[in-house]
Amino acid sequence: MLNKIEETGSSSTTFFELLGGEAHGAEKLRHLVEAFYDVMDTDPKAAPIRAMHAADLTSAREKLFMFLMGWTGGPQLYIERYGHPMLRKRHLPFAIDESARDQWMYCMIKAMHQQGFDEPLMIKLSEQLYGIADFMRNQ
Repeated sequence: MLNKIEETGSSSTTFFELLGGEAHGAEKLRHLVEAFYDVMDTDPKAAPIRAMHAADLTSAREKLFMFLMGWTGGPQLYIERYGHPMLRKRHLPFAIDESARDQWMYCMIKAMHQQGFDEPLMIKLSEQLYGIADFMRNQ
């Protein structure tokens, strides 16, 4: 899992630390995930990817939050509850093509804008998330 974004000597900075670490990181990630799924649930541009999800997004919201906590360098909540994420395997039942990848990224970037993420952080985070979203493609 990715959690280091910069290394200088023996120190490293994680996305979780840049989001506020233990003091604010979880809260910022929670708000990001809520905004992400709100965009997916309401923006017509995301209708096809929204259709891939259950009517009730509660579970999806919680799982993405837990995953992002660990992926950004915070507590490994997802792994503690569900084990290794096995993202590609878990997403194989869904037809994920370039359009679905781009819709997912659209929702995430729009959510980051809504949450007021600093542009340099948003760019770095988007680049890393794009790699994961692209890896999920199976069509």
